Amino acid sequence: MSLQQFMNEAISPWMKQEGPDSDIVLSSRIRLARNFDKVTFPVIAKEDDLKPILEFFTQEYAHQSFKDYKNLELVKMTDLKPIEKRVLVEKHLISPHLAEHSDYSAALISQNEQVSIMINEEDHIRIQLYYPGFQLSQALKRASELDDWLEEKVNYAFDQSRGYLTTCPTNVGTGMRASVMMHLPALAMTQQINRMIPAINQLGLVVRGIYGEGSESLGNIFQISNQITLGKSEEDIVEDLQSVVKQLVDQERRARQALKERSSIQLEDRVFRSFGVLKHSRIIESKEAAKCLSDVQLGIDLGYIKNVTKNILNELMILTQPGFLQQYAQETLSPDQRDIRRASLIRERLQLEKQ
Repeated sequence: MSLQQFMNEAISPWMKQEGPDSDIVLSSRIRLARNFDKVTFPVIAKEDDLKPILEFFTQEYAHQSFKDYKNLELVKMTDLKPIEKRVLVEKHLISPHLAEHSDYSAALISQNEQVSIMINEEDHIRIQLYYPGFQLSQALKRASELDDWLEEKVNYAFDQSRGYLTTCPTNVGTGMRASVMMHLPALAMTQQINRMIPAINQLGLVVRGIYGEGSESLGNIFQISNQITLGKSEEDIVEDLQSVVKQLVDQERRARQALKERSSIQLEDRVFRSFGVLKHSRIIESKEAAKCLSDVQLGIDLGYIKNVTKNILNELMILTQPGFLQQYAQETLSPDQRDIRRASLIRERLQLEKQ
């Protein structure tokens, strides 16, 4: 398979679109945690509890469509190879937790991969909906509509005073996690992000790495999400997060402009050195690749680098992850082999820009 064919199949269709402020906000996500009423929650459930839930979704929702989200395909974890699970995690279509707990676990994934409904993860149902760029309000509206569609056939575990009941107490209430993925290279270079993170945490928000809780910030990509789900409405949570994200977008733009004005030649040198590493390396580790991709993306956004795909950071940050590298190679690779393949894939991808 050629790289172009692989990319066309590997990159989620919604990721190829541009959204508002997409030079800084890579994506917006709404996740809703829900459970069946009077059914033991997955963390302590037995086979007799979980099997009927999977069967219910198989019968009621497999190959169904809801508005723009066509042909929901039910993917059972027991049917997947380890590499295939890893690829779905790297595409953010399933969580690492779901991949590790295969028995009676599955995901309903829409054809455009904008919607993923995880079944028997930490909760019975976890609805995920993505939008490109900064579109939290739109994502919330569609996620709520999808939630209402499911609730037509599912009686949710709900308490009048506490809201939606979930496995983790931090999700009780709305059961919602709203998040944005942001590329903040200038704030990282100037070390402003280090003082901003504690301030953001004090506002009831949390800053994590590219794969959420427990992950590091590769390529200056940060995930900002709400921590509080109880005592606020979904709209209030999204409004609070939007306010902080708007400030971060403004701060990042100012930091980029300041770097360009005060350290233009140094910044340009950094960008093109990283571009050279990506174009010519024969071995490259994931951290170095992420750092160089971040620099190159900044160079594209600032106009230093011409005629390179605008969203190459988002694209290559996924394609160069271990699961994708092995999927492309069609074989299991050692860490050293992955570093060689990663360098080769990046060189091959950049060559496509010249065609």
